[in-house]
Amino acid sequence: MKDRKLKILAAVVEEYVRTGEPVGSKVIAKLPDIGVSAATVRNDMAMLEQLGYLEQPHTSAGRVPTINGYRLYIDELMTAQCLSGEEKERLDDMLAQQGPMTEELLIQNATTALAELTQCAAVVSDFSPKFSIISKVEVIPTGKRIYVILLITSGGSIKNKACRLEIDLTNEQLALFSKYLAEHLEGISVDDLSDEMMENLAAAMGTYMMVLAPLVQGLCELSHDLRQHALMFRGESNLFSHKELDKMEVVRFIEHKDELTELLDDSFSGIRVLFGEGNDGFVIGNSSMIVSKYRKGERHVGSLGVIGPMRLDYAKVIPYLEYFSQKITDLISEQQEDEDEEQ
Repeated sequence: MKDRKLKILAAVVEEYVRTGEPVGSKVIAKLPDIGVSAATVRNDMAMLEQLGYLEQPHTSAGRVPTINGYRLYIDELMTAQCLSGEEKERLDDMLAQQGPMTEELLIQNATTALAELTQCAAVVSDFSPKFSIISKVEVIPTGKRIYVILLITSGGSIKNKACRLEIDLTNEQLALFSKYLAEHLEGISVDDLSDEMMENLAAAMGTYMMVLAPLVQGLCELSHDLRQHALMFRGESNLFSHKELDKMEVVRFIEHKDELTELLDDSFSGIRVLFGEGNDGFVIGNSSMIVSKYRKGERHVGSLGVIGPMRLDYAKVIPYLEYFSQKITDLISEQQEDEDEEQ
């Protein structure tokens, strides 16, 4: 396409994002960088419609962008807003709320800040636990026939589960079980906590298995929890304020939001934009999700995303997402380097 048509497409997207109303040729023709008549703009818009980048919701209405129009705009035409020094300081203040900076708190604050800044839903998928090492496993008697399994990882995850047994364990039984856990689980990767390993644990208990079965079952459940990717949402209720989104579809999304894990964990580099129509597999029509991954060293260990209407101000939202993703990457990579140096 000629540069003029691309300029017109970009102008239609930006005007529609600003107003939420179909855009007419007269509005575009008045823009200073267009420089042609309304009739010429109208002809170019008709061509853009034939090419699948614009559509006309009603016969007498102006045009609105299609998914292909948004994709072309985001990939080739959009000029992302540069964050000023003052804006970066404001974002840093939002990240630094609620005490000393830790990986978990930084991710929580970034998700909350994104929801507040965009007035959309924000989501983070953290799959760094599977790269962690089990640093401690302990069985603690806490009451009559009640024992708590405590599991701590190098990434700072702490999991515990209370188990009720049929009888109180003897010191010998408790020592045997605790010793086996320390020898076979401490120092291994969370990703290696396979079902086969749990079966081997059960077999190793031999004649004690009848007594220890609830503890073995509890440990299986904890290992399964650790291997799961954690999803955190903020601002889901913001989605109800966008008139473009069907309220019942939003309700269904909130009820089944854990299904987003696979979309968030798909391997990619940079920014990825998914749309709620077409073949992206997202669950809310007329919506979009912008996703950026964050890293620990060279590994992708999580994804940060914004979910809102398709009519998002991508030029403004994407820089926020990139900034927060890079901040998380910098902090957790620095912490990893410090841990490596200490070791």
